[in-house]
Amino acid sequence: MIKVGIVGGTGYTGVELLRLLVPHPELEIKIITSRGEAGRSVTDLFPNLRGHLELCFSEPDVKQLTACDVVFFATPNGTAMQLVPELLDAGTRVIDLAADFRLRDPDEWTKWYGMPHACPDVLTQAVYGLPEINRDLIKDARLVANPGCYPTAVTLGFAPLLEAGLVDCSRLIADAKSGVSGAGRTASVGALMGECGESFKAYAVPGHRHLPEISQNLSQMANGSVGLTFVPHLLPMIRGIHATLYADMDDLSSDLQQLFENRYQNEPFVDVLPAGAHPETRSVRGVNNCRIAVHRPQNGNTVVVLSVIDNLVKGAAGQAIQNMNLMFGLDERAGLNAIALLP
Repeated sequence: MIKVGIVGGTGYTGVELLRLLVPHPELEIKIITSRGEAGRSVTDLFPNLRGHLELCFSEPDVKQLTACDVVFFATPNGTAMQLVPELLDAGTRVIDLAADFRLRDPDEWTKWYGMPHACPDVLTQAVYGLPEINRDLIKDARLVANPGCYPTAVTLGFAPLLEAGLVDCSRLIADAKSGVSGAGRTASVGALMGECGESFKAYAVPGHRHLPEISQNLSQMANGSVGLTFVPHLLPMIRGIHATLYADMDDLSSDLQQLFENRYQNEPFVDVLPAGAHPETRSVRGVNNCRIAVHRPQNGNTVVVLSVIDNLVKGAAGQAIQNMNLMFGLDERAGLNAIALLP
C-alpha cells in the first residue's frame, strides 16, 4: 500500500483529496496536517467522512512526512516550497496543488506571487502535472506541480488547435467562469452568498495569477510566443469552470471535430462531445472529467471551444490523484471512476 500524507487538509481541495483518496484501493492515508486544527478529529470538521476515516489533524512534522511515499500539499501559495527540498532529499515524492512549482522562471513567480521563491534550484526538477500533455514525464517525476483550475480547462481546450498549428497564436482569447469554491475556504466578503448570489462579474482583468501559467503552457504547445487575453469571472455557484475559448483559424479546410476526437481518443478523462453540443458544468460535478465541444459559428474563421471541468476535481484534487497514479505505476483511473452528480 502507498503511504500518503496530506499537508493542509482543511481547505476545499484538502477535503476533496480526502473524499477521493479514502476509497482508493491502493493506498493508506497516514497523516493529515493542520496547524490551526491540530488534535481535532477530521470528521468533526468534515462530517461527510464520518465512518470512512479515523484520523486527527496534526502539526506538520517533516520527519513524519518523510515516512510517507507521497505527500500532497493542499496549502496556500508559498508554503510547499519551504518543505519540499527536505522531503525530496528523503526520497518522498511530492505533489503540490498550489502554484509554488508551476512557473519555470523564479522571477516570474516573484512578479505574480509577491515573494521570492524559496528553492529556485528545485524548479528544474518539477514536472507540470497535466497528464494529457506530460504523461511520460509524470511517470518518472519526484515532484509534480499540479496545474491550476483555469489553466487546466483553457490548456485542454486550446491544445489540439495549437499543436496542429491551425490558429493565429497572437490573438487567443479565454473567457472563463468559476464557482466560488475556486476562491478557497478562507472567509471573504466577496464570496458570501449575500454578495455573489444572483450576481455575475468579471475580476482580475488587468492580470490574474493564472495568466503566466496558461501562457507558459500555450507557448510550449505552439513552439513560440502567444498573445493571450484571459478574463476570469465569478459565477454564483459552488463548483465548476466553464471556459469559452476563441481563436482565428488560418486553415478553414480542417475538420475540427475530427481533430479534437483524434487528439483525445485515448484520454480517459477528456470527453469530446458530438458536433453542435454545449457542455454543462453540472455534467462534471464531482468527477475528474473535462468535457469539450468545438464550434465554428456561421462557418467563419473564428473557432470557439467550450471546455468544462469541476475546479475541485480535474482542476485540483482529482488531477493530483491522477498524477499520483501515474507516478506509482497504477491504473491512471484508480479511485477516479465516479459518475457526476445530477441534479
